[in-house]
Amino acid sequence: MSFWETITGSDLTREWKAFEVRAQALPPDYRAAWEQIKVHLFPHGDFTGRNLMPIFDAALALLEEASADGQGIHEVLGDDIPGFCAALAGGAGAPTYRDRWREQLNNNVARKLGRLGG
Repeated sequence: MSFWETITGSDLTREWKAFEVRAQALPPDYRAAWEQIKVHLFPHGDFTGRNLMPIFDAALALLEEASADGQGIHEVLGDDIPGFCAALAGGAGAPTYRDRWREQLNNNVARKLGRLGG
């Protein structure tokens, strides 16, 4: 990956398009699950979403393998897709944007209070 690709995000665009091509080959119920997975994983992304690319790749690979094995989507993901995504992102150490903002706000307040108190 070149510096220019990193700055412009063209590598992410290319990788995302490849994900979508792979997802189009899935059966309809798996494509619907893929759409839900995307919605529930995006809040765990950083500014660029680069930290989520391996997670999306792994989730899509799971769907592809399960589809090839003939398993139903509920056998693979269960009924709680948001919970599946939270576990997937949590296991990868990806906090939500709210968590990051809360931490930043707490650090800013603590820094300001430290200056006022000292």
